[in-house]
Amino acid sequence: MAGGLAVSKPAAAGRREFGGKITWYVWICGVVAATSGLMFGYDVGISGGVTAMDDFLVRFFPAVYARKHRARENNYCKFDDQRLQLFTSSLYLAALAASFAASRACTRFGRRRTMQAASAFFLAGSALCAGAAGLAMLIVGRVCLGVGVGFGNQAAPLFLSEIAPARIRGALNILFQLNVTVGILVANVVNYFAAGVHPAGWRYALGGAAAPAAVLFVGSLAITETPTSLVERGRAEEGRRTLEKIRGTADVDGEFAEIRAACDAAAALNAEEKPYRRLLRPESRPPLVIAVAMQVFQQFTGINAIMFYAPVLFQTMGFGAAGSLLSAVVTGCVNVASTVVSIVLVDRVGRRKLLLEACAQMLVAQAAVGGIMVAHVRADGSPGRAWAVAIVVLICVYVSSFAWSWGPLGWLIPSETFPLETRAAGFSIAVSSNMLFTFLIAQAFLSMMCAMRAFIFFFFAAWIVVMGAFVLVLLPETKGVPIDEMVGRVWRRHWFWKRCFGDGANEARVNNC
Repeated sequence: MAGGLAVSKPAAAGRREFGGKITWYVWICGVVAATSGLMFGYDVGISGGVTAMDDFLVRFFPAVYARKHRARENNYCKFDDQRLQLFTSSLYLAALAASFAASRACTRFGRRRTMQAASAFFLAGSALCAGAAGLAMLIVGRVCLGVGVGFGNQAAPLFLSEIAPARIRGALNILFQLNVTVGILVANVVNYFAAGVHPAGWRYALGGAAAPAAVLFVGSLAITETPTSLVERGRAEEGRRTLEKIRGTADVDGEFAEIRAACDAAAALNAEEKPYRRLLRPESRPPLVIAVAMQVFQQFTGINAIMFYAPVLFQTMGFGAAGSLLSAVVTGCVNVASTVVSIVLVDRVGRRKLLLEACAQMLVAQAAVGGIMVAHVRADGSPGRAWAVAIVVLICVYVSSFAWSWGPLGWLIPSETFPLETRAAGFSIAVSSNMLFTFLIAQAFLSMMCAMRAFIFFFFAAWIVVMGAFVLVLLPETKGVPIDEMVGRVWRRHWFWKRCFGDGANEARVNNC
């Protein structure tokens, strides 16, 4: 497709921008690839709702069901069960392991084929979960879903970053996170209606994960591979034709030359040293530290704890089953709307400003929720309607700030900052770090809530302070920088990270990195 939006704005001083249009075809490719995020988001949202359904608990977790319905029960502890938490967290442990295989698949078979594999695993996992006859079959299904998540979360952000023009790379990449939020919202709506379908509502909810997987599989048959992946695998002419197609012009000499140079340099470097070993070198340290830190901090905002267990959390606050699911739908709507804000602003105001503003907003919201729960939520009672509504409003404030910052940028920044020779390997470390800490939070949250009670919100608030300091001091701005120019224009110029790069006369400085 040649149709699209021509960009005639001149490049800023010192900034090299390539020609071409922002074509409709590149947006179509982006929307299809971002469907991988829809799979991920649906699973994040569906787990908490299903674990709050009585029919599901009676079949797989009868002890939790009994605790839930006792006349006098500690609100904070009634869902504390390691096997119940394993149902949610097993997916992320499988995704962690799969991300390393996905890195090799991305390099050897391409980003598009890896996304196809992700959808196939997700379809299999959906079928196993929906048809589960026992806990073992249910967990095996979750593991298959986890492999799909590992492959999809590895391939889709790389695909989006590599097909996007630099001037809209942030917005296009955030389509992945937008789909995550849409998936969470859809899952919350499905949970709301499935909860009233007895006794098989939970089967319909878990089986619904097959829908986004089918969309990704069919859609991936119609989109192209990225030019970078094609050139990297020795298909240079096809790579140039693809670049011309997604840019809507034959005038791609400058960008194609940069892609070829990056691929040639990566091939030469990887012939000497494998990508994972190169990640241990000082010059790989800046993007690697940033990538891992973004994933750790993303989880220690507490967002997935809230999204996994939103219905459970709202029941703890005193809402009934239907009210808790409806409250989760409300937060899901806020999540989607706020991610759209990020798409609009990320390439205008930059990454750092969004992250820092969100830290302030999340800190206030988390501290306020914790304060209300300490003062008004008793272990064996509810806070009263007014305070319960106030908590939901504050959680929406918190979710909105996360959704336009740490949610999308936690995936965008690692996908755009590695040089090509370590891009797939480095991003796999980011994905695996995300899945590791997602697993830890998912496995531990209900037990933490039982032990810490309302102070769990202060625990996450303290982490938000650390995150803000990290961004302020160590995170460089990457807005508008071509993906293959990050080393020269970002890392070598940063006040701290430049010490990781020798320049001949100052080679000794690398030792201080």
